[in-house]
Amino acid sequence: MTHPLRVLGAALAGLVLALSLAGCGDDGDRPAAGGDPGDTVTLYNAQHEDLMKEMTAAFTKETGIEVKMRSGDDLEMANQIVQEGDASPADVFVTENSPAMTLVDSKGRFAPVSRTALDQVPARYRPSDGHWVGFAARQTTFAYNAEALPRDDLPASIMDLAEPRWKGRFGYSPTGADFQAIVSAVVALEGDAAAQRWLDGLKRNARAYDGNTKVMAAVNKGDIDGGVIYHYYWYKDQAESGADSDSTKLHFFEGGDPGAFTSVSGAGVLKSAKHAESAQKLVAYLTGASGQRVLADSTALEYTVAAGVPANDALEPLSTFDAPEVDLTSLNSEKVVRMMQEAGIL
Repeated sequence: MTHPLRVLGAALAGLVLALSLAGCGDDGDRPAAGGDPGDTVTLYNAQHEDLMKEMTAAFTKETGIEVKMRSGDDLEMANQIVQEGDASPADVFVTENSPAMTLVDSKGRFAPVSRTALDQVPARYRPSDGHWVGFAARQTTFAYNAEALPRDDLPASIMDLAEPRWKGRFGYSPTGADFQAIVSAVVALEGDAAAQRWLDGLKRNARAYDGNTKVMAAVNKGDIDGGVIYHYYWYKDQAESGADSDSTKLHFFEGGDPGAFTSVSGAGVLKSAKHAESAQKLVAYLTGASGQRVLADSTALEYTVAAGVPANDALEPLSTFDAPEVDLTSLNSEKVVRMMQEAGIL
C-alpha cells in the first residue's frame, strides 16, 4: 500500500510555486512591495538550502528584491559573521538552530528586528531582546525500532540514555548543530553539572553517526534500538520512500522533559547590513503569513511558528507536544562545544 505521506511528497511539489506566489493574506501580513528595482539582499544561510531557495524566490516575486545567498553550517556561518565584523557582506543571517543566533548576538552583530516581524511570532519562539526572531521549528524525538524495542521499554526521559542499560543501544549525531542545540537545552534546563554527567554517560553508551539520517537508517536496520533525531527526518523519509524509516516509530518525550525541546530556526538583520530596509522586509516576510505558507506547503516538513498559520497537515500539531519553556538567549553554543569536548564526544 502506498503510504499517504509519500503521496503528499509528490503532490506538494506542484502546489508550492502556485501557493507561494499567490501572496495570500492581507496587506498587514507582509512587508510592502517595492524597494529599489536593483536592490539585492545578501543572505548568509545555515538553513536547508532548498527550503530557503523556495522562500526567497517567493519573497523576490512579491517585493522585487533579489536575494543573493551563501550557504553553510550554523556555527560555520555564525563564526564567519563574527570574524568579518563590520566588513561582512551579509545583510541577513538565518539558521537551523538558535544557538548560532545567540553566538552572533553575543558579539553585538545584530540590529533590532522590526516590530512587524516580532509581532508575527509568539514570544516563546523569539528572544526577549528582539535582536532576532524565529521563523521555523523542529521537534526533538527518539526514533526507535518497533520490532526490537517495546513501548514499555522506551526511555521516559532523554536523561535516561546515560544509564548503563542503554549502553550500545542507541545513536546520535554529535558533531552536527542539531544535536548540539539539544544539548544546549539540557544545559539550560538541568544545569551544567547534570548536563556534564549526562554527556559523560552518552560518551559511554551511544554510537555516533554522521548525520540524523544515518542515525535513523541504523535504527531502521536494527543495528541499534533507537536514536535521537529531529522529527522532520522521519516525516521526509516517509513522504519519499520509507526506505530508512518503515521499521521505525517516533517517541516524543513528555512532562516538559529536555527531550521534548523544540528548536527554533532564527532570522536576524546584521548591524552592518548595507541594505537594512530590504533586509528587514525579508525577515518580516519569513515570519509573516505569505512566507509561513511557503514553509507549510514545502517538502521541508518543518513547523511554522507564526500565529494563525498551521504547519503541514502531515505533522502532529506543535501544540500537542509538552515542550519545555526555554530562554532562547541561554542556549550557548560555545559552552556546549566545550562541555562536549570535555566529555570526549567532540
